Amino acid sequence: MSVSITSVFDLSPAEKLQLVEDLWDDLAAKPEAVPIYDWQKEEISRRKANLSQNPSSGLAWEEVKRRVRSHYGR
Repeated sequence: MSVSITSVFDLSPAEKLQLVEDLWDDLAAKPEAVPIYDWQKEEISRRKANLSQNPSSGLAWEEVKRRVRSHYGR
C-alpha cells in the first residue's frame, strides 16, 4: 500500500482557501479553546478605556469599511 503525503504548500489556491476556512470554522466552534494572551487583554482594556474617555475617537463601521476598501483598492 502506497501513502502519498502532500504539503499544504502544494495545494492549489482554492484548496488552501478551503483549508483556511475549515481551520477557522473549527476554531470558531470552540472559542474557549483559543488562547488569549495577557498582552491582548491589556490592549483591549487600554482601547476600551480610551474609547470611554474619548467617545469621538471611535469610528462608525461604515467609515472603517470605507478606509479599508480605499487602502486595499476594493
